[in-house]
Amino acid sequence: MDEQQIKQIVESVVGRIEDKQTSITLEQAKYLIEQTEKRAKEVGVNAVIAVCNAGGNPVAVHCMDDSYLASYDIAVQKAYTAVALQMPTIQLKKLSQPGGSLYGIQNTNQGRIVIFGGGEPLVHSGWVIGGFGVSGGTEEQDTALAEYGKQIAKEAFSWQ
Repeated sequence: MDEQQIKQIVESVVGRIEDKQTSITLEQAKYLIEQTEKRAKEVGVNAVIAVCNAGGNPVAVHCMDDSYLASYDIAVQKAYTAVALQMPTIQLKKLSQPGGSLYGIQNTNQGRIVIFGGGEPLVHSGWVIGGFGVSGGTEEQDTALAEYGKQIAKEAFSWQ
């Protein structure tokens, strides 16, 4: 790497720190949860909705009435997985099938990796600043709710 390339990398990182949001806030997490809960009620899903920060740690977790006990851990781990691997968990599902390039990945990270739909990375200015996980319905419902939450974030917070 030459001096110009190093300078560009440093300027990019410094610019991110100075000008960009680096992790989702509690206020933003609560808003996403509130909006996603409304949608979950519309489709008849008693979900657990989890938001984690850029480090994969929970910022907020919300359990709707009558949600499954198991959904708590699943939603938190979906949010973690989306941050840790910087991709939707439904995309990871395809990559982790037998013969896939990430086959067996669910056995890593102390079993925290979830390989089915319902987790979405939250991206701002090209950087993953959090993860969003939903559990309580079918895989299709969880995936749709997580995608909805991600879209709400883009619209409400002007994220790209």
